[in-house]
Amino acid sequence: MLIDRGAAIVAPKFHAVDSQGHDIRLSDFKDKNNVMLVFNRGFS
Repeated sequence: MLIDRGAAIVAPKFHAVDSQGHDIRLSDFKDKNNVMLVFNRGFS
């Protein structure tokens, strides 16, 4: 879901844990032009 705030579209707050156990927040990438999130399914 994106939030429209006038001329800017703001993504909601988001955080996840990467494959190495580090906490990653979407806000860590503020001021970057592009951010790509990939959600892989686990293999079992």
